[in-house]
Amino acid sequence: MKIISWNVNGIRAVYKKGLTEWISKESPDILCLQETKANFDQFPSELTTLENYQISHSSAVKKGYSGVSTFSREKILDTKKFEKDVYDCEGRVLIHELKDFFLLNCYFPNGSRDHSRVPYKMQFCDDILIKINQLEKKKPVIITGDFNTAHTEIDLANPKTNHKTTGFLPLERAWMDSFVSHGWVDIFRHLNPGKTGAYTWWSNMPGVRDRNVGWRIDYFFVSPKLVKKIKRADILPMVKGSDHCPVLLEL
Repeated sequence: MKIISWNVNGIRAVYKKGLTEWISKESPDILCLQETKANFDQFPSELTTLENYQISHSSAVKKGYSGVSTFSREKILDTKKFEKDVYDCEGRVLIHELKDFFLLNCYFPNGSRDHSRVPYKMQFCDDILIKINQLEKKKPVIITGDFNTAHTEIDLANPKTNHKTTGFLPLERAWMDSFVSHGWVDIFRHLNPGKTGAYTWWSNMPGVRDRNVGWRIDYFFVSPKLVKKIKRADILPMVKGSDHCPVLLEL
């Protein structure tokens, strides 16, 4: 099974840059998209009619903002949103139950340049940890998406100049430490412990992506009991169309 996660920074924009052709070529069994920035009725019909894919979506009340969408060829037994309006009104989470595991497609909040949304982000982080710890009592869990936080200094190109930038604040990184201390495995880092230059997001400033001055903020975390099932965890930086690139998990 191949699962791909990608913050597309607008599904209509990335559609115009060849999303349908890329899906056909990559052929994921499950595709988790974040920051779709559209209601489902605004999705291009070529995407909503993709053969063999079941589509789930959660959009924000605010137009052109946030939103997550999951395309699956695997049978999904049940799909829920977070079921807290403070998050569902921003289209932040889809929780899928499959035969052997739960899969969460998440778009974690950005703390905002002035840090005004850091409290909201941290509450979301705490609540998502409670949720997946509860789910794991029933069956293993995979959680993927844009976490909007680089965990350690190896996860961004310029750690020294970003300690006061949301996405690398001590508070945010401490939560990531806590997350891992609960047993959740950052599977890419588990398989590539010392790999540098492995980033998933780059600023739109000219030349930044070409020079690979990036951050790794898109993840797959898995239950410990799934680690032995993982065949591959990868980052796909050559895939363009968004300021993020896709991340991949093969089981």
